[in-house]
Amino acid sequence: MAPPFAASPTPFRVTAVDRAWFANCVWDALGIAAALHRDVTVWASCGCCGDPMVFAVQNGPPPPATGVAHFAVPAALWWDDLVYT
Repeated sequence: MAPPFAASPTPFRVTAVDRAWFANCVWDALGIAAALHRDVTVWASCGCCGDPMVFAVQNGPPPPATGVAHFAVPAALWWDDLVYT
């Protein structure tokens, strides 16, 4: 893993016109768009019900949405147990 990029397939796929990457979480998926300064589409699923969630990041910020990104571990503790996080 080289944050925000995952080294193996994950449920968080990020695509651009000519490339695709996997992220470790939805936050990292947004980080890929920011790191590459590219418009992307993020393919994920709802952690509660599994419904597909797809959104585009264009010209910088993600669009307004009604969903919620939940992080079970505070960001300050993410690196304490990376496998769990």
